[in-house]
Amino acid sequence: MKFTKMQGAGNDYVYINTFEEKITDPVKTAIAVSNRNFGIGADGLILIAPSAKADAQMIMYNADGSMAEMCGNGVRCVAKYVYDHGISRKTTLDIETGAGIKRIDLTVVDGKAVAARVNMGTPFLNAKDIPVNLTVSPVVRNSITVADKTFEFTAVGMGNPHCILFVDNVTAFPVEKYGPLIENHPLFPRRTNVEFVQIISRDEVRQRTWERGSAETLACGTGASAVCVAGVLCGVTNRKIKNHLTGGDLDLEWASDSSPVFKTGPAVEVFSGEIDI
Repeated sequence: MKFTKMQGAGNDYVYINTFEEKITDPVKTAIAVSNRNFGIGADGLILIAPSAKADAQMIMYNADGSMAEMCGNGVRCVAKYVYDHGISRKTTLDIETGAGIKRIDLTVVDGKAVAARVNMGTPFLNAKDIPVNLTVSPVVRNSITVADKTFEFTAVGMGNPHCILFVDNVTAFPVEKYGPLIENHPLFPRRTNVEFVQIISRDEVRQRTWERGSAETLACGTGASAVCVAGVLCGVTNRKIKNHLTGGDLDLEWASDSSPVFKTGPAVEVFSGEIDI
């Protein structure tokens, strides 16, 4: 099976071009290729597939084999692959995802896509749409207790669920302790991604992510988008911010409450090869 390893701000996935390759068991494949000791090593598996209503389709599996609706870093890399490998040579692409069709504007240098601006869609703020098992909407500065600590959190849906916690020192924060407890908390019927965020200024934040089904990852594009929204809802950031993730920087903008979130960041092809699962 031919594959391509790609990353966006350190959020890395194994990509399979199913225009040419056939995958019979994507769950088993995702678990196998994601293993960083016995596989290729990745945050998950993304299939690049034909679409009846877009230029291509992104089908995403986490490292544990569970399906995910959307990945902001992953969809940038899908768009890069589609352009660089000649599936479509349009510099504005529509990619079908589990969270709807995302429009992506590519930055092309010397015939290769190097970055992309993604329309991430309008955030979901109603509790049942995120989803969160609460009756109040929007879910802003609510309390959640895990283990020995109670946190204040804000929940945002970006086609997948996100729980955002603002902390004083994100570098020193025990993400590996609290991340999985919040991910699997009964408040979140489909589990949740968890963003731990330090405010640097009203225009700048630093983020670490505990990603649903993949543990801590170096970046999360939907998470960064949710952080942009949460910062506005909580009154701690402006509508246009730079987010410093562990794997690199992303630029976010949420122009108004009824607007989509736009995210701009890099897309990099690391290597290609063949593997026998």
